[in-house]
Amino acid sequence: MIASRTALRQAATKHFAAKTGVRAVSAWSKVPQGPPAILGITEAFKADTNSEKINLGVGAYRDDKGKPFVLPSVRQAEKKLVESLLDKEYAGITGVPAFTKAALTLAYGPDSTPLKEDRIVITQTISGTGALRIGGAFLERFFPGAKTIYIPNPSWANHAAVFKDSGLKVEKYRYYNKDTIGLDFDGMLADIKALPKGSIVLLHACAHNPTGVDPTEEQWLKIAEVVKEGDHFPFFDMAYQGFASGDTDKDAFALRHFIKEGLRPVLAQSFAKNMGLYGERVGAFSVVCESAEEKKRVDSQVKILVRPLYSNPPVHGARIASVILNDPALNKQWLGEVKDMADRIITMRALLKENLEKLGSKQDWSHITSQIGMFAYTGLNAEQMDKLAKEHSVYATKDGRISVAGITSGNVKRLAEAIYKVKG
Repeated sequence: MIASRTALRQAATKHFAAKTGVRAVSAWSKVPQGPPAILGITEAFKADTNSEKINLGVGAYRDDKGKPFVLPSVRQAEKKLVESLLDKEYAGITGVPAFTKAALTLAYGPDSTPLKEDRIVITQTISGTGALRIGGAFLERFFPGAKTIYIPNPSWANHAAVFKDSGLKVEKYRYYNKDTIGLDFDGMLADIKALPKGSIVLLHACAHNPTGVDPTEEQWLKIAEVVKEGDHFPFFDMAYQGFASGDTDKDAFALRHFIKEGLRPVLAQSFAKNMGLYGERVGAFSVVCESAEEKKRVDSQVKILVRPLYSNPPVHGARIASVILNDPALNKQWLGEVKDMADRIITMRALLKENLEKLGSKQDWSHITSQIGMFAYTGLNAEQMDKLAKEHSVYATKDGRISVAGITSGNVKRLAEAIYKVKG
């Protein structure tokens, strides 16, 4: 019966089109083709038949055999959760309380004044991207100044898209110096000083993505001073705490210093990299408030933002992170594992530089080891990156950025040889 009704409708549609000469037009006929995503690198890598091909485009940690790595502490935490036979009920709008409380301590430190005074709002989010999105929406709705956010040039490719979709205007300040393959510190300070008073400034707390170029602690002191002088509003993105240097406290230096200087930032946190919880999408967004009373009002509005977006966040990944952060033995184990991951990245940087120098390269490769975190800017241009892919089966983004996590003790020599052949 249903099939016959469908056939009748289709026949009627064809009859109408034939009679009127009108052809049915799809509602999506005017949708434009979008640009290819970064995942195109992985697709090209997979299509390559070279057995010694190297993928340096993936933004996820790999072990020294180039394989995805699940932290032993994560395995143990997950085992504890399974054995606990927990229910699958909804979390509250702002997530799993044991997780958000521990995330605050990890980021701000146990001795943080606003934490002790209970004046930080926090909500669990859909990883770091979700934290940025909630932050952008909150600023668009309530920030008293101009709805413009200034991000470093370059910045993580998704920053601009997230903030624009939040309703903010996005502008840039100088950050990377192509000539030195390092930080354009003077340009950065000059641009921040020149911003309209009370501007929103996005800052990468550590392991700047995509360059791997971070300010020193001394430079952070000066940046905080300039931000404070301009009455600017700091928005920290901390996606790599612990993964940058291997020390979670060291990687949180900038955030904590800004707070000591009396600034009240907002913060996006991610647990994708430092716990390897990529697909679990565990993150948090927090707001440092002036008082407990202000916190109550801000918290109510954050909940109002979250509710129509996704209602409440998933529980499993947050529970894993919570167990690791709250169990003293597992926490100690996790900190050791994070340091091991960071140390592997640091070692691969040193080996790449060493192999390039052994080949007789006349280039200065010191930036490879002075940069930090998962990503490195090699200084290679688009043409040279294209040659790496076509002639040597080495895949990465056209801007010369490589994921150091894709380098292993087994492929670093061949990688150095390929870079030497295209760069010298």
